[in-house]
This record gives sequence, C-alpha cells and structure tokens, in this order.
Amino acid sequence: MSASNIRDTLVQMDRQDPLAGKFSDFELPASQVYLDGNSLGCLPVSAKQRAREVVEQQWGQDLIKSWNLHQWIDLPLSAGEKIARLIGAAPGQTICCDSISVNLFKLLSAALMMRPGRHVVVSQQGNFPTDLYMVQGLGSLLGADKCSLRLVADDGIEAAMTGDVAVLVLSHVNFRSGALYDMKALTAQAHARGILVIWDLAHSAGVVPVALDACKVDFAVGCGYKYLNGGPGAPAFLYVAERHQSQVRQPLTGWMGHQAPFEFDNDYRAAPGVAGFLSGTPPVVSLSILDAALDAFAGVDVAQLRRKSLALASVFKQGVEQASALSALVLISPADETLRGAQLAYRHPHAFAICQALIAHGVIADFRAPDILRVGFSPLYLRFVDIGRSVEVLNQIMLDDVWRDPVYAVRHKVT
Repeated sequence: MSASNIRDTLVQMDRQDPLAGKFSDFELPASQVYLDGNSLGCLPVSAKQRAREVVEQQWGQDLIKSWNLHQWIDLPLSAGEKIARLIGAAPGQTICCDSISVNLFKLLSAALMMRPGRHVVVSQQGNFPTDLYMVQGLGSLLGADKCSLRLVADDGIEAAMTGDVAVLVLSHVNFRSGALYDMKALTAQAHARGILVIWDLAHSAGVVPVALDACKVDFAVGCGYKYLNGGPGAPAFLYVAERHQSQVRQPLTGWMGHQAPFEFDNDYRAAPGVAGFLSGTPPVVSLSILDAALDAFAGVDVAQLRRKSLALASVFKQGVEQASALSALVLISPADETLRGAQLAYRHPHAFAICQALIAHGVIADFRAPDILRVGFSPLYLRFVDIGRSVEVLNQIMLDDVWRDPVYAVRHKVT
C-alpha cells in the first residue's frame, strides 16, 4: 500500500473514531506527536481552567473560606470516586492522596499487620523500583523477620506463594515491556493460600479495563499523572476493599485521617472507611487539577479506551514491521494485544539516541534503561494520523542514521 493510501486509511479511521471529539479537550503542542502519555499525560483544557480558578478566585479571593465554600476538604474523596469508576470499584473504597510510594507504604504496613506470623512480600522481577524499594525500606524498619522481599520471575509467581508469604505486590502492567498480568487469576491463587494482594495500577488506570471488586482485590495503588492526565506530580490514589475497612489500620496516622480532625484530640481515632488512609492536609491546587482532569473521562466507557489504544498500537506495530529500516527494533512487548497494556516497547542498543532524535523531530517517546524505546497510546488525544506520522519520522531517522549525531547521546537527569 502506498504512503498516500495509508494516510487516507488513517484519516478515515479518525473520522470513524467515537472518541475523536475528545481531541479538542486537550491542549496539545503544535506539530508534535505525543507518545509519552504513559509517563505524563497531556494537559486537559478543563484542568488549566480549574488551576486558574483555584489560584485566582478560590485561593486569591475566597481564601480560607474555600475549604467549605469550594469543598476543598472533600477533594480526596470526590476525586477518588471519579477514579473508582475507571478501576471497577464501588463507592467508598478509593481515595486520592500522597504518592504511590507513600500509599504503598501504608498498604504494605496494614497488610502485614493483618497477617501476623507471616513476613514475606513477593513481587515480580522487573517490577517498578519504587514498589521494591518501599518493601526494602519497610524491612529495614521492622526487621527481616517482620518484612522481607522475595523477587521471582513471572512464571514463578504461583510457586513462590508459600506459607510464609503475607503479601503479593504486583504491577498490573509491566512498566518496561507493557506485559499485562492476569489480575483475577493471580489474586485468586494468592487468596487460596491466605495471601493478601496489592496491585499497582500506574500503567493501567484510565486505559485498561480494571475490575478490582470483581477480582476480589484487597488493595491497590495508582498515580494521577499518567493516563489520568492530572499533571506532573499529581496526587496518587489508593483502594481498600470494603470488606477490610473495619479491621485494617495504617501507620501514618495524621490528623486528616482522624474521625474528627477539627476537634484536635490528643488521641488518634481513625476515620471510618477509606478516609482513615488520609494523613496530612490535601494538596488542594494539584488535587483540584487532577479532579478537573478526570472530567475528560465523563461519558467514556473504559472498553472504548481499550479498543482505541489497541488499534493505535496496532497501526504503529504494523508500520514498524513493514519498514525495512526498522528491522533492528526488537519488540519485547507481548505480540498478542490481549496480553499487554497501552504501550509498545522495542529493544535497540542505541535506544536512547533514537528516542532523543525522535523528540528533536517532533515525536515524543521515551527511553527506559538499559536499551528500551517505549511508546504509549493515550486514546483520548491521539489520532491515527499521528501514529502514521510517528512511524514515518522513526523510519526516516533510521534510514538517514540521524540518531548517530553525538548530540543525541547526551543524557540529562531525567531520561
């Protein structure tokens, strides 16, 4: 098929796209293709408007009255409920606060206390480092006899669930390869052995169907700045299954997690339900931006998001396979689209330089050490013509050896 025919086909796919109207809900850089929504989502117009409103009116004019007047105090719960719909959670189980790291510390501590006599935390090799670091840090605090990490290969997870295991900590989507793990099966296997499960939804919330309640998940964490488009450093979220809420306790017993914080009681009494997992004062500006960004998902079914993200990835994957200049790129994501999230990862010894050359030529992808070029497919604001253009640019960069320019080998603090 000729290049012009391919472009015509992609234009037609955009015309038939039921999510096409969402494109105008985002501020997108002119003449750029953004394939890095799996690291930082684009700016929703509603989020920009809310930021201005919060700073200029709510903070600037209404000042402290805004805690009640503009419901600042309720933002952790109201934003959490918007996320709950996207992750298959009934009301009253999801709350926005802190970061994934802090939330994971809370949930790990709580889960270990629920399983006295067990001390092992199992996770997969190659899990996102912060998940592993938090287990290691908690182990240093409590001692190895209270918390120790056991890392296993993907095919060894079930065999690692021995009688000393208290908690299984898994990422739903692998951040490097994009591999999608079977939440329902792994959770059931863990429960059959008396093990609690914490799922990290950083690379699945807002783009992959998640059914926490249906899968009988115990706990989950996720971030707000990737597919949820909440902005850099946006607050994270956590999920606590309702069946655990009456017995579970978290260690960071800050005043916002108190039953009645404005009574200023000397003794801590945990708020009922998931609100007991709050700690400090909510970050109102960033939480307001996330809350507004989540409105982009109003009226959108997660199944629609999934279909489009897979279709976008298919266009990219086929384009790479059909371009002889791209034969050195080795796909490490599962070839079966049902087994991966909303990204494709390619291995190449010069992946970093290729990624930098792409960025310089208007296609923003990202790099993951040691040698992975990673592209993400955010369905709310990516078009099929964008994907076609990105493959064309990548092909030209490889044909002309553009990536060999020494300028593209220079690394900065953030890669």
